[in-house]
Amino acid sequence: MATSVSVQLSMQAADEAWGKNPVLSAAGEGFRVHAGDKAAERLRRIQQAGRRLGALGLPSVALAGEGWDLEAQWALYQGFTSAKNLDGVAFAPLPEAESAELRARRHNTAWLRRMVNGTPEDIAPLGLCEAAAGFLSELAPGKVSHRIVSGEALREGGYAGLWNVGRGSSRPPALLILDFNPSGEADAPVAAALVGKGITFDSGGYSLKESLGMLTMKCDMGGAATVTAGLGLAIARGLNKRVQLFLCCAENLVSGHAYKLGDILSYRNGVSVEIVNTDAEGRLVLADGLLDAAASGAPLVIDAATLTGAAVTALGTDYNAVFSLDEGMREAYLGHGRAENERHWALPLEGFHQSACPSPYADTANSKPVKGGGAGGASNAAGFLSRFVANEGQGWVHVDLAGAFADSDNGLWGAGATALGFRTIARALLEA
Repeated sequence: MATSVSVQLSMQAADEAWGKNPVLSAAGEGFRVHAGDKAAERLRRIQQAGRRLGALGLPSVALAGEGWDLEAQWALYQGFTSAKNLDGVAFAPLPEAESAELRARRHNTAWLRRMVNGTPEDIAPLGLCEAAAGFLSELAPGKVSHRIVSGEALREGGYAGLWNVGRGSSRPPALLILDFNPSGEADAPVAAALVGKGITFDSGGYSLKESLGMLTMKCDMGGAATVTAGLGLAIARGLNKRVQLFLCCAENLVSGHAYKLGDILSYRNGVSVEIVNTDAEGRLVLADGLLDAAASGAPLVIDAATLTGAAVTALGTDYNAVFSLDEGMREAYLGHGRAENERHWALPLEGFHQSACPSPYADTANSKPVKGGGAGGASNAAGFLSRFVANEGQGWVHVDLAGAFADSDNGLWGAGATALGFRTIARALLEA
């Protein structure tokens, strides 16, 4: 990066000639970021400055001078980088342990963002499973094993959600079952299980999305990418506990073989589900993964998904939504998010949400038959998922990734995947 533009960091306000409380000003042949003197706003202002630098079209920047601690550098990196440029920041020197952490974050978030930003033609269900398995195996040689269940084998194995959601595509649905077992002992207890929604493209099925709503639906595998990167970062941080990963991957397309409104799916735990909206498919595939996670015996289960527009309506895209029937676990998870400078916010989930979508034909419907799932749609989706977890939901956290993708450039992020949430998952695994 010999031609990188120099970027310095200042806690002082800029000259008024640069506007009202600006985050960026000129400094010789480079720029100066003005983080301000309010600790609560510091990282956000640095990220905003990074986005403005990125929007200038600069190929690279070099962080220079004092004040560039680990979190400041990461904030600038998140703002500056984009789907087209994930390697444009030359970091300032840090102590070796912090440099290693920065390298690990960059490595994992770059993989996550490349996968989510990849085209739906290039990222297919089976390919996503293989890519995740290969990525984690490279991070932990000899400590990762996996198998992939795909196509007809899913139907034969009773994976009702994955099979039905994915059967409309010529590219079969697939489930990755991955085991990170650092001790190598076959009877080692599973400390945590991760479940990720991997809908590599979501047309909405017969509940067809409009064109504009469908445009960014390559991002609907963001949950699978996020839990994979979260496990990857935890491994880089020294994770020494057994963790199992379940990625539930499919394309939700329209065809003569696609599942239909009015179909009834029967799950392995005996729950029957009437399909009243084929665009509420994420919860259907996650249910399969949650059943496998419950069977692992893990005391901590985290699922992550770009699940509902209702979560975005409630929180915007600055936060991910967190749900749990376990109050202590919910608060612990929110604390992990604060420690990692990733914004999360709790939304309601109680036992009655499990019955929020009644059906006259089955135990439950997969949604309400109204646009967007109706009032409380994000909580209703979480309530549906609660039917498929063990121990009455104790130890389970559901994350609706409202902040995982930016439809277009904004003041903080370039268009595309943000990776918001993977660090919180990593911390949760390390503290499990």
